[in-house]
Amino acid sequence: MCKFLSYLRYRWPLLLLWALATAIMLLTAYLGGQDMALFRYGAGVLAFLTVFFLLLDGSRFFRRLAHLRALRAQPGAIAHQLPEPENALEALYGDMLRELAQQNEALRLALEQDKAESLTYYTLWVHQIKTPIAAMRLVLQKEPGPAGNVLQQELFKIERYADLALQYIKLQDMAGDLAISHCDLNALVRESAKKYALLFVYQGLSLKIDPLSGDVVSDGKWLRFILEQLLSNAAKYTRRGGLHIYMDGPRLVLEDTGIGIAPEDLPRIFERGYTGYNGRLDTRASGIGLFMAKRVADTLSISLSVKSSPGKGTAVSLSFPSGDAFRFM
Repeated sequence: MCKFLSYLRYRWPLLLLWALATAIMLLTAYLGGQDMALFRYGAGVLAFLTVFFLLLDGSRFFRRLAHLRALRAQPGAIAHQLPEPENALEALYGDMLRELAQQNEALRLALEQDKAESLTYYTLWVHQIKTPIAAMRLVLQKEPGPAGNVLQQELFKIERYADLALQYIKLQDMAGDLAISHCDLNALVRESAKKYALLFVYQGLSLKIDPLSGDVVSDGKWLRFILEQLLSNAAKYTRRGGLHIYMDGPRLVLEDTGIGIAPEDLPRIFERGYTGYNGRLDTRASGIGLFMAKRVADTLSISLSVKSSPGKGTAVSLSFPSGDAFRFM
């Protein structure tokens, strides 16, 4: 019914012309004292011809409408598969659409090139900055002492921030960088923990890892990224105690004894740029790390859940998908 009414609105000038012609014809016959039966017959013929035309024209209208709606579902094909124009106005609209499609394609190609150049630049920058970092670390190893320990921690953070910048760029096209396989969860967790052990040792925090058995279906590199981000947050916001990593049934749990998260902040901790109360206390917080971890987890079909209370610590649980979740890959 809506389609039919839309067509009548499209053809309202013709309907108005038919109504006016019929009214004028009958009024002329009436005022002229003519035989009204003859003019009623003429009005009937005119109505029949109008309806016949509307049926033919409506059928053509709905075919073209269905064609255009099908093209709308395939935006890339619009410029090349438009129906033949029936008048100069339609031809002009078609030319405008093709020009807009060409401009859009040019912008898309320019954006892809810009992204590729940005990725190349950040990759080169990260690799180059690691050289002076490594050199400074070697020098500091020859200068043991409290000051050297502090500087080693800061160097580790600089290297991590550099890696984070590169991962943020890659996150925009993460699907093209996935390599799904069976991963040894125990090995991945211990490898990530070893990388961050320096921070825990220098801050006097404990790091306990229970036996973690079984494989998970995931991407090892990106799963390490999630684990390292959670380890980094645990070290950053824990003053006493430490971090305990264990299995709760099929779930991996990282539970710290840190300052915790305010209840009003919990629903928003995975939003881009949201730092919450703790982030406002630590002005260096960017609100990017957990956002990236959640994006990666969603791509890997990993469910992240967080339980926390201020002053009582935070527990982050990771629930891994079955192998069937990636059967299409």
